[in-house]
Amino acid sequence: MHRYVISDAFKERVLRRQGKLISHDEIDAARAALVVMDMQNHFVAEGFPAEVPLTATGALERWANHHKYMLTPERAAQRLASLDEGAEGFKLYPALEPLPHDLWVKKIKYSAFISGSSDIDAQLKSRGIDRVLITGTATNVCCESSARDAMMLDYRVIMLSDANATWTDEEHAAALNNCMLFFGDVMTTDDAIRSLVSAKGRKSA
Repeated sequence: MHRYVISDAFKERVLRRQGKLISHDEIDAARAALVVMDMQNHFVAEGFPAEVPLTATGALERWANHHKYMLTPERAAQRLASLDEGAEGFKLYPALEPLPHDLWVKKIKYSAFISGSSDIDAQLKSRGIDRVLITGTATNVCCESSARDAMMLDYRVIMLSDANATWTDEEHAAALNNCMLFFGDVMTTDDAIRSLVSAKGRKSA
């Protein structure tokens, strides 16, 4: 697990901006979704190309410039092959235990919420969801990208500091700090669980 400590100076910036460190006094469970990003073999399992040791699918025809200019030809080919729907890298990391009612959403860009990447926005809105708790890999890539775009679509966003992972503590902290200042709350898993309220216990919407 990454060590994440918020400096006093950064806390002061957040307090000046929004008046308190956490904007959520409570999390309405009926209107919240836990969004788990990219827990696939390609990103998690040992020996795979983009393994994040502490722990997007891309479509070439819709994201050609990224693969052409930001990756070597070898890396682009390796990525596309590993994330093909029939490949081992595309499969869910086997240590996870998905439940039958869990919603599976396929995305093809870093952000799940950007136009043309997935149908997550429609799926969540059809269920009355207006806040998302972001977890998964990598903190500063797909998780941060999705958090930013979800906020711009008017979701209330929470990134869980101990349920996101990336390659270094520095990358992890930078992404969470940026999110806290501009895009949403940053909480630990335990703090988020303590903030959950059911419909019966709801104080206000």
